[in-house]
Amino acid sequence: MKKKSTTATFDENAPITQGDIDAGKLVLRKRMAGGGVVLPKKRVTLYLDAALVERFKDMAGDRGYQTLINETLKTSLHQADIETTIRKVIREELKGRKAA
Repeated sequence: MKKKSTTATFDENAPITQGDIDAGKLVLRKRMAGGGVVLPKKRVTLYLDAALVERFKDMAGDRGYQTLINETLKTSLHQADIETTIRKVIREELKGRKAA
């Protein structure tokens, strides 16, 4: 059976109530350069090859290997998005040349 997420959603525009303060729901969040709130991370259980974990630990140094894995995954997704966009543009350009 799938567990429900215990991560509460954050509404930046919602007013802070005394109930929130009393319940300890207020957590200091980092702000991005544009002023938006950095979203909290989500806890997951993930099994990785031991050699892969050791490689990331060696690469990470003092930063923490989990942070490095997170950054690597984000970079990979960003590169995949760029690749998809480039392929789409190339296809459109080739269609335009065939039609002309």
